[in-house]
Amino acid sequence: MEDALWDRLSIEARSEVDSLVSAGRNVQAIAVMRDRVGLPMPSLHECVDLVAQRFSRLRQGPTQS
Repeated sequence: MEDALWDRLSIEARSEVDSLVSAGRNVQAIAVMRDRVGLPMPSLHECVDLVAQRFSRLRQGPTQS
């Protein structure tokens, strides 16, 4: 997945975000992104866009993420 915000997250944070998105806990996923990415902090819009992208990728299956 090519996304500047996703690339800035650690492997552990990515896994946590995917788990939260899979569970429908999008607000918590956004909080993880903003807490773990460092500076500069991503905007809320960037985080919402990434949640939507991850939701789409996760629905497609593991070969697409």
